[in-house]
Amino acid sequence: MTTKPQLSFWQIWNMCFGFLGIQFGFALQNANVSRIFQTLGAEVDDIPMLWIAAPLTGLLVQPVIGYLSDRTWTRLGRRRPYFLFGAIFATLALFAMPNSPTLWIAAGLLWILDASINVSMEPFRAFVGDQLAPAQRPSGYAMQSFFIGVGSVVASLLPWLLAQAGVGNTAGAGEVPDTVRFAFYLGGAVLFLAIGWTVLRTREHPPEALAAFDDAASRPAQCSDAAPLARFDGIAWLAAGILGALSVRYFGWDKQLYVLAGGIAAYGLALLAAACSRPQGMLATLVRDLRAMPDTMRRLAVVQFFSWFALFAMWIYTTSAVTSVHYGSADTASAAYNEGANWVGVLFAAYNGFAALAAIAIPWMVRRVGLRISHLINASLGGIGLLSFLWIRDPHWLLLSMAGVGFAWASILSLPYALLSDSLPAQKMGVYMGIFNFFIVIPQLVAASLLGLLLKTFFGGQPIQALAIGGVSLIVAGLCVLRVAEPSPSPVPAR
Repeated sequence: MTTKPQLSFWQIWNMCFGFLGIQFGFALQNANVSRIFQTLGAEVDDIPMLWIAAPLTGLLVQPVIGYLSDRTWTRLGRRRPYFLFGAIFATLALFAMPNSPTLWIAAGLLWILDASINVSMEPFRAFVGDQLAPAQRPSGYAMQSFFIGVGSVVASLLPWLLAQAGVGNTAGAGEVPDTVRFAFYLGGAVLFLAIGWTVLRTREHPPEALAAFDDAASRPAQCSDAAPLARFDGIAWLAAGILGALSVRYFGWDKQLYVLAGGIAAYGLALLAAACSRPQGMLATLVRDLRAMPDTMRRLAVVQFFSWFALFAMWIYTTSAVTSVHYGSADTASAAYNEGANWVGVLFAAYNGFAALAAIAIPWMVRRVGLRISHLINASLGGIGLLSFLWIRDPHWLLLSMAGVGFAWASILSLPYALLSDSLPAQKMGVYMGIFNFFIVIPQLVAASLLGLLLKTFFGGQPIQALAIGGVSLIVAGLCVLRVAEPSPSPVPAR
């Protein structure tokens, strides 16, 4: 057999169903972790630094898991062992986080939660490439987007729904309300059961079969730069990072800039270690693949940077922005604050619901105007939605703002992958999906380093201005996609 068999609708459903659980975990994290941090005593200015665990773990975990899963074969297959073990630890972290006795334990559990979700999530993107023929891959990514939407809507609404059912929505100072605690318990159960369904109900092609399929031969067999890695590059980046950290200390700049300096130094150390390590080792291979990534991937990296900078700003500042501006309270023990925080969950559910509807419209847009213009339109709608928080004062009208964000979110989850898909070598599907995650993670690290400083320096510490910055960033992302070549023929996402 040289052609991958066509899978039925229900086979694709089963292989993507685990994404429902993954998105349950992410949605609960995005909508409620800032609330937990504030409840445990975090200041608004400190929230970006506490969130840094989330992008940092993705930066470290995803390429490593991609590299390892490309080389794994067990009784459970190639990708499914990572689905299962990530699900176990993510479930335990979800159960524990709302019971954190201190702020720093909550931050540590966020680290564990995000790392575990990343262990499960990274192989799912490569799983579609492994299992589906090129003609069916858009259907696979569309199915994943569907489960992302459903999981996000339900999980984001859980605290609000529980409050409507009579569960306590306020608690004493320093205590997480029951609505949040029970939402995390339910989310942990859903995450484990959904991923378990995919593990048990799917099978994988063995490595020799994957190598024999004709789509494996349609792309380059090796993308790594064969030239040896230069130690000088590593030394230069390391020196720049150290100089940056010393400058922050000497001039008394904002401590959050240590994150940027540390990231630059860490990249230098990685280059230096790769240059000194075994040429065929994991680190050297990852660095060579990073340096030799396809040109399409480089251009999409800029699009991803501005897109995910905006999303990170929205996730970490919407709660404090809406509660302070639209509900008039920053007191985490007050009824007004907790009502506003629950409404943020509704807003997050709304943008994911609108994203599910956008998934129906986006294929039509792509057929009419192409991938690039479609992404420009959708990202701009998201930017306008975030900017509208500046002048909308009735919190119910913020649902209209989230319609634009929903179109941007649906587009971000699908169209960059459609633009990228034809440039990836089949036998490096896992590692390149992991490397592509760098351009999701790096902007979040930059946001964690700069947003707090920008707000304090230029915007009087008002969290709603972070949403305005995010809105501008989304519009810039849409413009940058015009630099990316349109595939021919264009792969149109399936309905």
